[in-house]
Amino acid sequence: MIADRIAVVRRRIERAAARAGRDPAGVTLVAVSKNHPPDAVRAALDAGVVDFGENRVQEAEGKVAALADCHERLHWHFVGHLQSNKVRKVLAFADLIHSVDEVELARRIDRAAGELARIARILVQVDLAGEETKSGLPAARLLDALDQMRQFPHLRVEGLMLLPPYEEDAERVRPFFRRLRELRNEAREAGLLAGGELSMGMSHDLEVAVEDGATLVRVGTAIFGERAR
Repeated sequence: MIADRIAVVRRRIERAAARAGRDPAGVTLVAVSKNHPPDAVRAALDAGVVDFGENRVQEAEGKVAALADCHERLHWHFVGHLQSNKVRKVLAFADLIHSVDEVELARRIDRAAGELARIARILVQVDLAGEETKSGLPAARLLDALDQMRQFPHLRVEGLMLLPPYEEDAERVRPFFRRLRELRNEAREAGLLAGGELSMGMSHDLEVAVEDGATLVRVGTAIFGERAR
Protein backbone atom coordinates (compact mmCIF):
# COMPACT_ATOMS: atom_id res chain seq x y z
CA MET A 1 0.00 0.00 0.00
CA ILE A 2 2.73 2.50 0.95
CA ALA A 3 4.73 1.53 -2.13
CA ASP A 4 1.66 2.13 -4.33
CA ARG A 5 1.10 5.55 -2.78
CA ILE A 6 4.73 6.49 -3.30
CA ALA A 7 4.44 5.53 -6.97
CA VAL A 8 1.41 7.81 -7.30
CA VAL A 9 3.23 10.71 -5.63
CA ARG A 10 6.25 10.25 -7.87
CA ARG A 11 4.02 10.32 -10.95
CA ARG A 12 2.44 13.55 -9.68
CA ILE A 13 5.92 15.07 -9.29
CA GLU A 14 6.97 13.87 -12.75
CA ARG A 15 3.89 15.32 -14.44
CA ALA A 16 4.24 18.67 -12.66
CA ALA A 17 7.95 18.83 -13.51
CA ALA A 18 7.18 18.07 -17.16
CA ARG A 19 4.65 20.92 -17.29
CA ALA A 20 7.34 23.28 -15.96
CA GLY A 21 10.05 21.95 -18.26
CA ARG A 22 12.00 20.64 -15.29
CA ASP A 23 13.88 17.41 -14.67
CA PRO A 24 11.94 15.55 -11.94
CA ALA A 25 15.28 14.34 -10.60
CA GLY A 26 15.70 17.89 -9.29
CA VAL A 27 12.84 17.37 -6.82
CA THR A 28 13.56 15.42 -3.64
CA LEU A 29 10.62 13.62 -2.06
CA VAL A 30 10.74 13.95 1.73
CA ALA A 31 8.32 11.50 3.33
CA VAL A 32 6.99 13.10 6.52
CA SER A 33 6.52 10.22 8.91
CA LYS A 34 5.19 12.10 11.94
CA ASN A 35 2.78 9.94 13.98
CA HIS A 36 3.57 6.86 11.93
CA PRO A 37 5.59 3.89 13.24
CA PRO A 38 9.10 2.83 12.25
CA ASP A 39 7.65 -0.03 10.19
CA ALA A 40 5.96 2.53 7.93
CA VAL A 41 9.30 4.27 7.41
CA ARG A 42 10.90 0.92 6.64
CA ALA A 43 8.21 0.17 4.05
CA ALA A 44 8.76 3.53 2.36
CA LEU A 45 12.51 2.96 2.41
CA ASP A 46 12.03 -0.41 0.76
CA ALA A 47 9.97 1.39 -1.92
CA GLY A 48 12.87 3.67 -2.74
CA VAL A 49 12.35 6.75 -0.55
CA VAL A 50 15.52 7.72 1.32
CA ASP A 51 14.59 11.12 2.79
CA PHE A 52 12.29 11.27 5.83
CA GLY A 53 10.96 14.25 7.75
CA GLU A 54 10.08 14.44 11.42
CA ASN A 55 8.40 17.25 13.37
CA ARG A 56 9.02 16.22 16.97
CA VAL A 57 12.38 15.55 18.54
CA GLN A 58 11.39 12.77 20.93
CA GLU A 59 9.45 10.86 18.27
CA ALA A 60 12.31 11.26 15.82
CA GLU A 61 14.85 9.95 18.32
CA GLY A 62 12.77 6.82 18.82
CA LYS A 63 12.57 6.16 15.10
CA VAL A 64 16.25 6.81 14.54
CA ALA A 65 17.03 4.22 17.21
CA ALA A 66 14.49 1.71 15.87
CA LEU A 67 15.92 2.08 12.35
CA ALA A 68 19.58 2.08 13.30
CA ASP A 69 20.20 -0.86 10.97
CA CYS A 70 19.14 1.40 8.05
CA HIS A 71 21.36 4.30 9.06
CA GLU A 72 23.49 4.21 5.92
CA ARG A 73 20.46 4.12 3.63
CA LEU A 74 18.34 7.05 4.78
CA HIS A 75 18.53 10.77 5.50
CA TRP A 76 16.58 12.46 8.29
CA HIS A 77 15.11 15.95 7.89
CA PHE A 78 13.79 17.98 10.81
CA VAL A 79 10.78 19.92 9.51
CA GLY A 80 9.03 21.06 12.69
CA HIS A 81 9.41 24.11 14.89
CA LEU A 82 12.78 23.85 16.61
CA GLN A 83 13.18 25.00 20.20
CA SER A 84 16.64 26.27 21.09
CA ASN A 85 17.01 23.77 23.93
CA LYS A 86 16.54 20.88 21.46
CA VAL A 87 19.26 21.94 19.01
CA ARG A 88 21.87 19.41 20.13
CA LYS A 89 19.37 16.56 20.00
CA VAL A 90 18.33 17.47 16.47
CA LEU A 91 21.91 17.79 15.27
CA ALA A 92 22.50 14.25 16.50
CA PHE A 93 20.29 12.83 13.73
CA ALA A 94 19.20 15.47 11.20
CA ASP A 95 20.98 15.81 7.88
CA LEU A 96 19.00 18.97 7.11
CA ILE A 97 16.98 21.31 9.34
CA HIS A 98 14.19 22.98 7.37
CA SER A 99 12.75 25.32 9.98
CA VAL A 100 15.30 27.87 11.22
CA ASP A 101 13.24 30.98 11.81
CA GLU A 102 15.51 33.37 13.73
CA VAL A 103 19.12 34.51 13.69
CA GLU A 104 19.53 33.60 17.35
CA LEU A 105 18.41 30.03 16.66
CA ALA A 106 20.91 29.85 13.80
CA ARG A 107 23.59 31.11 16.18
CA ARG A 108 22.79 28.33 18.65
CA ILE A 109 22.92 25.73 15.89
CA ASP A 110 26.28 27.10 14.73
CA ARG A 111 27.67 26.96 18.26
CA ALA A 112 26.44 23.41 18.86
CA ALA A 113 27.71 22.25 15.47
CA GLY A 114 31.12 23.72 16.28
CA GLU A 115 31.23 21.77 19.52
CA LEU A 116 30.43 18.64 17.51
CA ALA A 117 33.10 19.51 14.92
CA ARG A 118 30.63 19.45 12.02
CA ILE A 119 28.82 21.74 9.62
CA ALA A 120 25.07 22.04 10.13
CA ARG A 121 22.95 22.24 6.98
CA ILE A 122 19.85 24.40 7.36
CA LEU A 123 17.03 26.09 5.50
CA VAL A 124 15.55 29.38 6.65
CA GLN A 125 11.79 29.37 7.13
CA VAL A 126 10.08 32.41 5.65
CA ASP A 127 6.67 33.74 6.70
CA LEU A 128 4.88 35.27 3.73
CA ALA A 129 1.31 35.27 5.10
CA GLY A 130 1.71 36.63 8.62
CA GLU A 131 -0.19 33.75 10.23
CA GLU A 132 0.07 33.85 14.01
CA THR A 133 0.13 30.06 14.29
CA LYS A 134 3.19 29.68 12.05
CA SER A 135 6.81 30.64 12.48
CA GLY A 136 9.17 32.20 9.99
CA LEU A 137 11.14 35.30 9.15
CA PRO A 138 9.19 38.07 7.41
CA ALA A 139 10.44 38.73 3.89
CA ALA A 140 11.52 42.24 4.91
CA ARG A 141 14.01 40.81 7.41
CA LEU A 142 15.25 37.89 5.34
CA LEU A 143 18.28 39.33 3.55
CA ASP A 144 19.66 40.97 6.68
CA ALA A 145 19.19 37.73 8.63
CA LEU A 146 20.92 35.71 5.91
CA ASP A 147 23.78 38.20 5.90
CA GLN A 148 24.26 37.59 9.63
CA MET A 149 23.96 33.82 9.28
CA ARG A 150 26.64 33.59 6.62
CA GLN A 151 29.14 34.76 9.23
CA PHE A 152 28.58 31.58 11.26
CA PRO A 153 31.44 29.19 10.41
CA HIS A 154 29.67 25.93 11.28
CA LEU A 155 26.47 26.69 9.40
CA ARG A 156 25.59 26.14 5.75
CA VAL A 157 22.37 27.86 4.67
CA GLU A 158 21.19 25.72 1.76
CA GLY A 159 17.99 27.59 0.90
CA LEU A 160 14.51 28.58 2.06
CA MET A 161 11.40 26.86 3.40
CA LEU A 162 7.73 27.85 3.40
CA LEU A 163 4.50 26.83 5.12
CA PRO A 164 1.82 28.73 3.18
CA PRO A 165 -1.80 29.04 4.30
CA TYR A 166 -3.87 25.92 3.69
CA GLU A 167 -6.20 26.29 0.73
CA GLU A 168 -8.47 23.65 -0.77
CA ASP A 169 -7.69 25.17 -4.16
CA ALA A 170 -3.92 24.80 -4.48
CA GLU A 171 -3.81 27.52 -7.13
CA ARG A 172 -4.49 30.04 -4.39
CA VAL A 173 -1.10 29.32 -2.80
CA ARG A 174 0.84 29.66 -6.05
CA PRO A 175 1.73 33.34 -5.32
CA PHE A 176 3.42 32.26 -2.08
CA PHE A 177 5.53 29.64 -3.83
CA ARG A 178 6.43 32.09 -6.57
CA ARG A 179 7.43 34.74 -4.04
CA LEU A 180 9.64 32.30 -2.15
CA ARG A 181 11.42 31.43 -5.38
CA GLU A 182 11.96 35.13 -6.08
CA LEU A 183 13.40 35.63 -2.60
CA ARG A 184 15.69 32.62 -3.08
CA ASN A 185 16.94 34.05 -6.36
CA GLU A 186 17.49 37.48 -4.83
CA ALA A 187 19.41 35.99 -1.91
CA ARG A 188 21.59 33.88 -4.22
CA GLU A 189 22.40 36.84 -6.42
CA ALA A 190 23.50 38.69 -3.29
CA GLY A 191 25.75 35.78 -2.31
CA LEU A 192 23.75 35.05 0.84
CA LEU A 193 22.93 31.37 0.24
CA ALA A 194 25.22 28.38 -0.09
CA GLY A 195 22.61 26.48 -2.12
CA GLY A 196 19.37 26.89 -4.01
CA GLU A 197 16.95 24.64 -2.13
CA LEU A 198 13.24 25.48 -1.94
CA SER A 199 11.35 23.35 0.58
CA MET A 200 7.69 23.90 -0.28
CA GLY A 201 4.68 21.84 -1.20
CA MET A 202 2.86 19.06 0.64
CA SER A 203 0.36 16.33 -0.17
CA HIS A 204 -2.42 18.60 -1.43
CA ASP A 205 -0.41 21.25 -3.29
CA LEU A 206 2.83 19.61 -4.39
CA GLU A 207 2.09 20.01 -8.11
CA VAL A 208 1.86 23.79 -7.83
CA ALA A 209 5.02 23.87 -5.72
CA VAL A 210 6.97 21.79 -8.24
CA GLU A 211 5.74 23.94 -11.12
CA ASP A 212 7.07 26.97 -9.25
CA GLY A 213 10.49 25.55 -8.44
CA ALA A 214 10.30 23.35 -5.35
CA THR A 215 13.40 21.21 -4.87
CA LEU A 216 12.09 19.49 -1.72
CA VAL A 217 8.45 18.49 -1.23
CA ARG A 218 7.30 17.36 2.22
CA VAL A 219 4.65 14.66 1.77
CA GLY A 220 2.98 12.82 4.64
CA THR A 221 -0.68 11.90 4.18
CA ALA A 222 -0.39 11.00 0.49
CA ILE A 223 2.24 8.40 1.42
CA PHE A 224 1.34 7.13 4.89
CA GLY A 225 -2.40 7.86 5.02
CA GLU A 226 -4.07 9.76 7.80
CA ARG A 227 -1.93 10.16 10.87
CA ALA A 228 -2.47 7.80 13.77
CA ARG A 229 -3.55 9.42 17.02
